[in-house]
Amino acid sequence: MYRAVIGLEVHLQLRTRSKLFSACPADYHGAEPNTYTDPLTLGLPGTLPTLNREAVDLALMFGLALNCDVSGFTQFHRKNYFYPDAPKNFQLSQYDRPIARNGYLDVEGGRIRIKRAHLEDDAGKLIHPAYAPYSLLDLNRAGSPLIEMVTEADITSPEQARAFLEAVQAIAQSLGVSDATPEEGKMRCDVNLSVHRPGQPWGTKVEVKNLNSFRSVARAIEYETARQTRVLDAGGVITQDTLGWDEGGQKTFVMRTKEGEADYRYFPEPDLPPLEITPDWIARVRARMPELPAQKRARYVAAGVRDGDAQTLSLNVSLSRFYDEALSTQPAPDAQKLANWLLTDVAGLLAAREIGIAQSDLKPAHLAALVRLIDAGTISGRVAKDLLPDVMEGQDPEMLVHERGLTVVTDTAAIDAAIDAAMQADPATVAKVRAGNAKAMNALFGPVMKATGGKAKPEVVRERLQAKLGL
Repeated sequence: MYRAVIGLEVHLQLRTRSKLFSACPADYHGAEPNTYTDPLTLGLPGTLPTLNREAVDLALMFGLALNCDVSGFTQFHRKNYFYPDAPKNFQLSQYDRPIARNGYLDVEGGRIRIKRAHLEDDAGKLIHPAYAPYSLLDLNRAGSPLIEMVTEADITSPEQARAFLEAVQAIAQSLGVSDATPEEGKMRCDVNLSVHRPGQPWGTKVEVKNLNSFRSVARAIEYETARQTRVLDAGGVITQDTLGWDEGGQKTFVMRTKEGEADYRYFPEPDLPPLEITPDWIARVRARMPELPAQKRARYVAAGVRDGDAQTLSLNVSLSRFYDEALSTQPAPDAQKLANWLLTDVAGLLAAREIGIAQSDLKPAHLAALVRLIDAGTISGRVAKDLLPDVMEGQDPEMLVHERGLTVVTDTAAIDAAIDAAMQADPATVAKVRAGNAKAMNALFGPVMKATGGKAKPEVVRERLQAKLGL
């Protein structure tokens, strides 16, 4: 039986106005190719880099959130390689003095150690038109600020890898460090993986490059673990290759033989002096940090929310922001009941419309009001579900209840009349109940609620049914 040893390299595009080493705007998404460039981005002779201070602050913030050591000196190096998407023929990165190091993040299944997180500028993008004998080059992305985070090989399963990436994404989005959207290329992942038998040395590592979704990461890990196991069982040898992921075929393929550090010929960037990250600088950055997902989760649990629901809320920035605003209304709604509505009924309608909570017209105060109306006994849960689509369109539930006369019916005379009609329409069920089958009474409950338009108070209906049936 072989076990997988997995480490991840995660690239996050920082949310800054300009690129890492020039004043060229960084928000190029949706722009025409090669319109967000400047002499430095194009690698023209005589250009000099100027470090983006905000990118450094965001990297420090991210490092602190990952429990990293960020103090002392950090330095940029030239990482030399020759490729069409690298117009300078080198990347400005950090080698032996990363901005953050020796951190960790606790996820389901254990602690994942963070070896390092460093700043670097991004490359351009090659576009390969279908069936064309050429490739196209877009340099809008070139020079954009990235954080590359490298874990130790502490991950043991596809599920744990996915949980780790979800936690990293939530931290980056909560801090405002990065949009961290894989579908836009703002969060990319490489997987380093080997397999070995328990008690034996680790096997030869391969790297699967540029995975652009959490699902692809999980499936690549599953496939590559199985592939290496088959090769070794057959007496074969694993070679240290760089692999790509074929999304259509759901398999890896060889891109090139893995380079070593010596191939990149790292040397200190002569045009950028080392930076000293002082305690005062760290304190200023720490003071800017908002509440982290783990802190939100603990706060929600303390407020009475189930741990699983608290985790779901804390990992989604838009949902947690909406939930906090709804919870802060007065009088405060029940925390768990509010979470139930947000994570089930509201989530279902959002999914059907293929939008997120931030794109909907639902107001936090209105959802909180809906929950309070149910708790106060003003409306039933069924009426609330019927109202929800209108509330999702921005309408006030209290006004809807008043305008439509939806207040819960507690008038026993009206309820008794509906019960009498239901009993007369279904004498067989009445006979079953009176013969000792008490559960059969549920068949009468639905017609009574329907006859009252769902407005009857369920507790009163059950009480009156039992009385009339002699239970």
